[in-house]
Amino acid sequence: MALKVELKPGERIIVGDSVITNDNQRTRLFIEGQAPILREKDILTPATADTPAKRIYLAVQLMYLSSDIEKIKDDYFTLVNDIIQAAPSTIPYVTKVSNSILGGAFYKALKEAKKLIEYERTLISHVQAGSAGLSENKPGGGLASGAGSDHPDEGGR
Repeated sequence: MALKVELKPGERIIVGDSVITNDNQRTRLFIEGQAPILREKDILTPATADTPAKRIYLAVQLMYLSSDIEKIKDDYFTLVNDIIQAAPSTIPYVTKVSNSILGGAFYKALKEAKKLIEYERTLISHVQAGSAGLSENKPGGGLASGAGSDHPDEGGR
């Protein structure tokens, strides 16, 4: 079954090693095969990967698009170690990303990395608001049941 992708005017998409830019009208593509595909809204560049979670997403993105992932994996695990040291409550998110990578499911790993970015955004907003940590019991706390941290001050590190 082909993947159906609709592109807005001027929108770009990566298919394999190629960047495709849509012309000035809406377009529908049907793509068959095993090439990695990323829409423009899902693409991060080194310039836009400005947080630890976004750098992890970028590493996963590069693994997804690359045929030689070993060097990228080393960088990925260094980034993962850094974020876990700074914010141990990210472990459940990082575990899901890493398990997807180890299973060869790179697109799924990208989706899990997006959840990590959202959780990081929540942590940062709490720090900026003067909160020392997230409560597991508050709605929007971003944590699954039982996935909290024993480090209530990690946002300040």
